[in-house]
Amino acid sequence: MPLPLEGIRVLDLGHHVAGPLAATMLADQGAEVVRIDRPGAGSPPTDAFYQRGKRRITLDLTDPDDRQVARGLALRSDVVVENFRPGALDRFGLGYEQLHDVAPGLVYLSLPGFAPDDPRAGVRAWEGVVDAATGNCRVRAGEEPEGHDPDRPTYSAVPIASNFAAFLGVVGTVAALIERRRSGRGQHVSVPLFDAMFEAIGAAGAYVTAHGLPPAPPLRANGSGTYRCADGAYAQFNPIGATRRFVTWFLHEAGHPELAVGADEDELRARLTELFASRPAAEWEEIGHAAGVPLCRIRTSQEWLRTPHARESGAVVRLADPELGETLVPGPAVRFGPPGASGPDVRPRRLPDADRDELLAEVAGPPPAPSVPANGGTRHLPLAGVRVLDLTQILAGPSSGRILGELGAHVTKINAPQRRIAAHGVVNRGKETVLLDVTTDEGKEVFWKLVDEADVIVQNFPPGVADRYGIGYGAVRARRPQIVHVSVSCYGGEGPWARGRGYETQAQAVTGVMARAGGTGKPAVLGPYNLLDYGTGVLAAYAAVLGLHHRAATGEGLELRTSLVQTASHHQGLFMVDFAGARHGGEPAGPYALGEADHQRFHRAADRWLYVHAQSPEELAAALGADGGDVAAVIAGRSARDVVEELVAAGIGAHEVVELDELMVDPQVRRRGLSVTQVSEEVGEVTMPGLAITMSATPPRLGAPVRQPGADAIQVLDRIGLADAVPELERRWVLQTTHLPAGWRT
Repeated sequence: MPLPLEGIRVLDLGHHVAGPLAATMLADQGAEVVRIDRPGAGSPPTDAFYQRGKRRITLDLTDPDDRQVARGLALRSDVVVENFRPGALDRFGLGYEQLHDVAPGLVYLSLPGFAPDDPRAGVRAWEGVVDAATGNCRVRAGEEPEGHDPDRPTYSAVPIASNFAAFLGVVGTVAALIERRRSGRGQHVSVPLFDAMFEAIGAAGAYVTAHGLPPAPPLRANGSGTYRCADGAYAQFNPIGATRRFVTWFLHEAGHPELAVGADEDELRARLTELFASRPAAEWEEIGHAAGVPLCRIRTSQEWLRTPHARESGAVVRLADPELGETLVPGPAVRFGPPGASGPDVRPRRLPDADRDELLAEVAGPPPAPSVPANGGTRHLPLAGVRVLDLTQILAGPSSGRILGELGAHVTKINAPQRRIAAHGVVNRGKETVLLDVTTDEGKEVFWKLVDEADVIVQNFPPGVADRYGIGYGAVRARRPQIVHVSVSCYGGEGPWARGRGYETQAQAVTGVMARAGGTGKPAVLGPYNLLDYGTGVLAAYAAVLGLHHRAATGEGLELRTSLVQTASHHQGLFMVDFAGARHGGEPAGPYALGEADHQRFHRAADRWLYVHAQSPEELAAALGADGGDVAAVIAGRSARDVVEELVAAGIGAHEVVELDELMVDPQVRRRGLSVTQVSEEVGEVTMPGLAITMSATPPRLGAPVRQPGADAIQVLDRIGLADAVPELERRWVLQTTHLPAGWRT
């Protein structure tokens, strides 16, 4: 089976995380990627992940001859990936317009810190700068030392903004390649890191206008779900307040069903605390999996790398690195084929300049013929004409359907009747909505009619449930072989935990994210936003466009899978490289970390916190006129805005810490469509995050305001020829055209 991106040529001009990661994700799916390294950049161990599967050449873009080579490589590519500040590559003749004039079929992916039309476009947007600008500098921790400042931000070494930009960037890139098959023309795809964070914010940034703004995300207990066990390790189990049936199932399997009787939430938590202290964490994990409840042992990222499930699920792969030897790194973000299939296989990295002679010979040869003809005519959204059947719930799955709709697909959302729908107004905008019980024979008749018109199905049923209902991939493929079928889960479709149940907190716990956020103390949930739920939603959309690109090339459908633990592994790529002799740890971690060093950290100004990223302590001190180098004292005596303006003018990355309520009403944010207001049938005006991906020729569309769940049922059934069945289906509660309150928050 050909890989989804086989035959696509990519030039990687990226640096740090966002650009290299995006190129790696394209390489993992079969693209031929050429990497241009800077002279003297070296090849650190993290390259085992971020540069795998690429051919490499070292070029100095300030040298005219090397610059000509780079341009020749770009003009022989289908895709260029870069994450410089806006306009930086124009100086070298490698900007989008300069290349597009010669190669109109080129898809050009830019991942800058801030957009060209953002007043902060010239700011050195290191990760901490973007975190400060978007409010992503909180850890949900339960333990606060005496005198702790509740406004104190938290530095995270996990590059969340860069990762989200890369995830969204590859979605936009493959969507542009799909559109290019029709028009013959490429376009400029852009996902600034700042913009990408609005995808991570999600429902946290949604509020009903009439009810006022939400408070800033607090430093609060992560849960209700972290319990210390007999061996001193922690287990994560947080169903309290969400679904009491998980507690019942767990206590029955644990041999203590009586503990749930007559207990309110506080009392039950106390009983669970005592119970968990009686056995080791690994034993509780086994009991949790047997009970089918969201429970796991909290691990470090290195423990996760060595977990049998991580390798058997494909979330971690073993590569023969040319310098490090046998190395464990995150596996592909998207897997395809049935469970147990090997694809896609990934290739280890090559060392800098390993392919120099070969690539120079290619550039010296005749220029390639255009990869696709320029067809001209009206251009449409990349997924125009594609029908998506969205069977998902909660956040990750529905987010993927929303993104596909923004790219032009027609999305039909199916929810079970008489169920509360989480974050309905955010994750389901732009979709038509049906409340249908697909577990009944009558509901299946409707479902199969919808399958007959669908191009893509996205589902996140608990493992094995879809097959038990008779609507799994095998049954769907037998009826519609060309279907693109995407499955989303916590642990992936293979391995010993494949049928395990879990959510954001379990995935953070088992992969090391939670241990990193907690530092040496109690494990904590990283960030105020759902980085795994929403990240997995983007990866599921990536899976869908990969499948559509594959189908356009081969005429065949494809089964694809992604998971929360795959997302978590990619988020931690900087720390997910393990080999003999590797040294782990050392990065700032825990809920009270402020940064890497005094010149790269959060500082408290006279009125609020700010983040600064200078190249050296001397550079920062000179910019502030700090005698003796006491920059903290200088910053503390001035307003944050004044300090930031002075530092940015000196070429140093800096930004005030912005709270969520400020961010969502910021005029620049509103102007650029990152915060939008829609009128909901349920609650009136609602403000929420807008669109993060921009495309120069076929810009994504903001989905129409979400309708009340089930509001489109009659229209949908009429379209598939079952309008006459509506009254009987309603009488049997198979179908609902009225609904219970959906709720705007998770």
